[in-house]
Amino acid sequence: MADSQLLTDVRALVGREYGRVYAWDEVNAPMIRQWCEIMGVDNPLYTDPVFAANSVQDGLVAPPAMLQVWCMEGFHLNNYAPGSTTENPYEVLKLIESYGYGSVVAVNSELTFNRNLRPGEKVYYTTRLESVGDEKTTGLGTGFFVTLVMSYFVEHKSGDEAVGELLFRVFKFRPANTHTPEAAPAKDQAKPVAKRPKPGMSDDTRFFWEGCDAGKLLIQRCTQCQTLRHPPAPVCIECHSFDWDSVQASGRASLYSFVIMHYPEVAPFDHPNPIGLIELEEGVRLVAGLAGVKREDLSIGMPLQLEFKTFDGELTLPLFRALSLPSAE
Repeated sequence: MADSQLLTDVRALVGREYGRVYAWDEVNAPMIRQWCEIMGVDNPLYTDPVFAANSVQDGLVAPPAMLQVWCMEGFHLNNYAPGSTTENPYEVLKLIESYGYGSVVAVNSELTFNRNLRPGEKVYYTTRLESVGDEKTTGLGTGFFVTLVMSYFVEHKSGDEAVGELLFRVFKFRPANTHTPEAAPAKDQAKPVAKRPKPGMSDDTRFFWEGCDAGKLLIQRCTQCQTLRHPPAPVCIECHSFDWDSVQASGRASLYSFVIMHYPEVAPFDHPNPIGLIELEEGVRLVAGLAGVKREDLSIGMPLQLEFKTFDGELTLPLFRALSLPSAE
């Protein structure tokens, strides 16, 4: 059971409103354009002034999903714009943590939009502690669901206007199973060798993995409209036909994006572990490992070539190597 003093202290905070957090800059076209480029959004209402001026919007607007972006602190923690509150809207989490509920996981985030934002408008938000639920026990552990609501406003001389809202809920809990270090194996006991996890295989994806075993990168193709698609799916995303075959990719590709996995370090993968979003010459993209390349050598758009590698004598995966680099293996 939860400590009675904790419940008293937490309930005293519910309903509290925290001061304003201001945007560093007005809503502006350069940031909108960069956000659209990063997110892959090509709606001309956001980036084409001529198109937007002749639309029902009567001018450029910001993507609604950017609502949070305008008031973020940037790369430096708590580096908020001048005039922003110094109050900590997450003090309830610190309070709960002080009673031994040391873990947290985000549960859901819901954005509501009243209208589109326009270049030149200045945004701020306030935070309200909406609720703290009763103590609950889940598969993760025992704790409290905490809900915060951020209300966004645009400043006007005639009075500020509510333009949107963000509901953010987390679960603050004591883990159900705490990790205990495993005993070291006896000196004469061989440590089991970790194997690469095998992919899930279904009737829709079997052809792809059988192709890898044969040294072929097969891409699903709709036989009605010839649209290529990956990952494989039972129905065409364009014409909704269920009929399909496959074509063999050339193996020529470019690096569309990438991440470097550092932690957690999971055997048997090497770390740092570069993972690429690969754009094939045929026009579809897939996620694959990058072979024989260092982080400092990676660049968006660099040419890549397909190669296959078999792991544990049973799992063949497509990897991609930079054409401009010598083989490292």
